[in-house]
Amino acid sequence: MSWKKELKVLAKPYYWVNILLAVSYLVSKKTKVICTRLFQHANQEEEDVCDMDSREVEILFFLLIVVMIRSRKTGSVTMINYLTSSFLYTKVANLILWAYADFRYGLGFLLICVLVGMLLPEPSYSGPEHITYFRNAKTFEEELVRDKKVSWLICFYTVWNPSCVNFAPIFAELSAEYNANLLKFGKIDIGRFPDVAAKYHISDSSFSKQLPTLILFQQGKEVDRRPCGDAKGKLQKFFFSSDNVRACFGLNQLYKQSVEKQPPVESKKSK
Repeated sequence: MSWKKELKVLAKPYYWVNILLAVSYLVSKKTKVICTRLFQHANQEEEDVCDMDSREVEILFFLLIVVMIRSRKTGSVTMINYLTSSFLYTKVANLILWAYADFRYGLGFLLICVLVGMLLPEPSYSGPEHITYFRNAKTFEEELVRDKKVSWLICFYTVWNPSCVNFAPIFAELSAEYNANLLKFGKIDIGRFPDVAAKYHISDSSFSKQLPTLILFQQGKEVDRRPCGDAKGKLQKFFFSSDNVRACFGLNQLYKQSVEKQPPVESKKSK
């Protein structure tokens, strides 16, 4: 996703409201007008009340570590992914900080978060897509070999895995961009079909590092996959960005070949 597209997405209320909630405590502490009104008590120096104490610094430092770890685990590769994966943890940290300052502030912040969650759900991808969703394992296997001229890029996923959720809009956009008669995109939920996961050696456990898995099939056979193992069988980390998927699977070349091999459309002859 280009920075222009990211800025357009960030303009949506869900993102900027959650960003405000994520920095609410820090901004309140560092803005003297707000700080003195909210935190200053009788006989307390203005400079002291607006300084972060050791406990507050520890909470913010712990938050930073958690966000970094979770972003790596969920395969966040864009600013939007980083923000989305961090909102929950930043709000929890702010809730603790507000409650640490005053229990009433913590309760008020919690109520605001609940209202925001109800009124501003996370935006989902609503653009075009050309994806075949396989509803059973038999249909999936039959479709791969039905026409061996067709190349299939299949996403093996589960509905509960954060990395799969993050990758869903990227895969949808790629399908809209590269779909052709001889290049198709499909998805199969291996949480519902564990036999498919076992056949293609994909772990669907809670700790799996293979979700999602992309496999390119040509002439009904697997020719490439990501993530994949190295020479020693160790799984190599793969960041599921649109650019990485394009490059690793050669989508530009596959699309070009697919278009060139498509039979010409016959024009209707007038009687």
